[in-house]
Amino acid sequence: MFTVTNRICVKKGFGHKMAPAFIASKSLLNWDGFNKVEVNVCTQPEDHDEMNIMSYWDTLEQFESWRISDDFKAIHSRQASGSGESPVISNRVVISEIAGVLAK
Repeated sequence: MFTVTNRICVKKGFGHKMAPAFIASKSLLNWDGFNKVEVNVCTQPEDHDEMNIMSYWDTLEQFESWRISDDFKAIHSRQASGSGESPVISNRVVISEIAGVLAK
């Protein structure tokens, strides 16, 4: 199993405002190999919020199929609401293979 994490730094106060947008579209639920999305917001830094949007996939091939799909393009083409100025400071995508799990 693999995780794809979008690590996003946003302007202070925007993490919780933006979080619902990452789970608003239900189209991911129809994709083979998709398991779930977690949206984590850290407000500890004084000058920004940190978001980790982590999706879980059975295989990288299944993630890549979604990434080049029309569903992906539609989700990522949405225009930002408000003043038009993006609250995103930076982002980085990290793809990892799950090497171990301890769960209850």
